Amino acid sequence: MIIDLRSDTVTLPSPAMREAMYRAEVGDDVYGEDPTINRLQELAAERTGKEAALFVPSGTMGNTAAVLAHVGRGEAVIVGNQSHIYRYEVGGASTVGGSPMYVVPTEARGLLDLHQVEIGISDGSDEHSAPTALLCIENTHNRCGGAVLNVEQVEALVSLAHAHGVKVHMDGARIFNAATALGVQVSTLAQPVDSMMFCLSKGLSAPVGSILVGSREFIHKAHRMRKVLGGGMRQAGILAAAGIVALEQMVERLAEDHENCKRLAFGLADFPQIDIDVERVVTNIVNFSVRNAQQEQLTDAETMQFLEKAREHGVLMGTMGEGTIRAVTHYGLNGEDIMAALGGIRRALIDMQIA
Repeated sequence: MIIDLRSDTVTLPSPAMREAMYRAEVGDDVYGEDPTINRLQELAAERTGKEAALFVPSGTMGNTAAVLAHVGRGEAVIVGNQSHIYRYEVGGASTVGGSPMYVVPTEARGLLDLHQVEIGISDGSDEHSAPTALLCIENTHNRCGGAVLNVEQVEALVSLAHAHGVKVHMDGARIFNAATALGVQVSTLAQPVDSMMFCLSKGLSAPVGSILVGSREFIHKAHRMRKVLGGGMRQAGILAAAGIVALEQMVERLAEDHENCKRLAFGLADFPQIDIDVERVVTNIVNFSVRNAQQEQLTDAETMQFLEKAREHGVLMGTMGEGTIRAVTHYGLNGEDIMAALGGIRRALIDMQIA
């Protein structure tokens, strides 16, 4: 048996999703005539407290469309140096939109320092610097181990940006995990920002798709940008049907993923060879590293060897580079699977002769 902890993107659609996809009423969405997509978009806007929503094929397209809708060519976007937008989305804002990225340090728990952000904001009065049009924040934060920004932190960043006439976009790929961890409504976290993207295809377990939300004016612009990026999918209500089930049936169960992740983290902490801070595990992502017999962190090459040994023992995990390993809990895994994963990891440590 394989325990796949590489990502929550490996989830398979639930039986209810498959049934909904089979029965989905469809039309041409490019004409705005797919009733299932329209219903999903209305539901997403309602759940997030925004005026309108747009269904897109992926989170990367959602973030890129948002940046293109907010920012003109030659205007700057402030991003964190550990952000998904900066590290994993092929520089879409710069590549497609001609917008330079101004990079600020990301703190350990996913927050951007207010002072560093303010230093990076340019009002355009200096002809040597690109005027700042957008600040991007991330919640939960992927590379920071699923760290959560609380309401006060989001509001502080938004207030600073708005005071300088800068819009704020939230990469909320796992925003429902953040809301679950904080015990608040998603709409509460989304309210301060000008736009937000969230994924249906991660913890919410839909097979495909993400949602972009914001004002009607913003979504009108983003719709055009989706077209630029090739995101008109015609009779995609088949996919949207699974998204509706995701929002209606898969949100409350995210707490199970968080519990399983904590169980995994505490189990890993029992291994003396593993370096982990269990207090930083608050959602469904755990980051850790492995030490050798000399108590030195494994190199990237050694980490890849360890991951291959873990694979041989039925556990799939990923690497974040610099010796950091990531494991993600999700729909389809239970407590027994976590115990089996810990057993496979223990055997991998033995095989590496660092037990």
